[in-house]
Amino acid sequence: MDVRSLDDSDPLLGGSKLLDAVQKAVGFAQENNGIGLTKGKAFNRQFSTWAAENFNWPEYAAEKLLRIQKVLNEEDVIPVLVLHQLMISMKLGRHVKGKWRFNKKAEVLVQTPGVLQATLTKGFLLDFDHSRLQRFPFVVPGNWEIWLNVINVEAHEGVSEAELLKAFYNVEYSSAGEREYWDHASFLMWHVLKPLNWLGYLEAIELDGGHSPSKRTIYTKTALWQRTFRLDTNVELRPVIIH
Repeated sequence: MDVRSLDDSDPLLGGSKLLDAVQKAVGFAQENNGIGLTKGKAFNRQFSTWAAENFNWPEYAAEKLLRIQKVLNEEDVIPVLVLHQLMISMKLGRHVKGKWRFNKKAEVLVQTPGVLQATLTKGFLLDFDHSRLQRFPFVVPGNWEIWLNVINVEAHEGVSEAELLKAFYNVEYSSAGEREYWDHASFLMWHVLKPLNWLGYLEAIELDGGHSPSKRTIYTKTALWQRTFRLDTNVELRPVIIH
């Protein structure tokens, strides 16, 4: 697996929600002398609310979240939680006297978006502990070499979560109460599909209805995927026919 860097001006980089979030967070920190922390060292409500209002992350927009709760803490805004944990994991800053401060490496990286996207891709996919994002962590075998190569083929013309679960783990949906299925589905969602979507590599298309909850989302690869990843299964791909 090879991860290529795009030119800094490439418009495809605009599809990465995570890249946008890091760029904006660094800008916020520079303008506000850091990001304020709670006593528990989470990003504070001021930043969490600002992020929900300004990040290019529609499913976690402030107007949606504030319908459910009156205030927004870090754990209420998943992009903020992801950003904070990832920046710690990638050592792009640290907690200093009640504030989060990005380091020089982070400030330099945001000036080269193509390099930053490739760096985030490696840091978030390969090194980050995604179990931090699951309420009930459940781990199954697999690695990014396998996941990316299989999705490269299966999502070439669109694939559902259920089809990927069948391909990876041979588990199928039968009823809402089947624990094995939902454990695997949660793992695949938080460890694989959401990270790829947040980085701009998979487009998630929500469908109306469907025979089961797992069939309501279809995943397709984006142009950013095709420009970024060099995978062994590329030789198996057929041209997509557009009718």
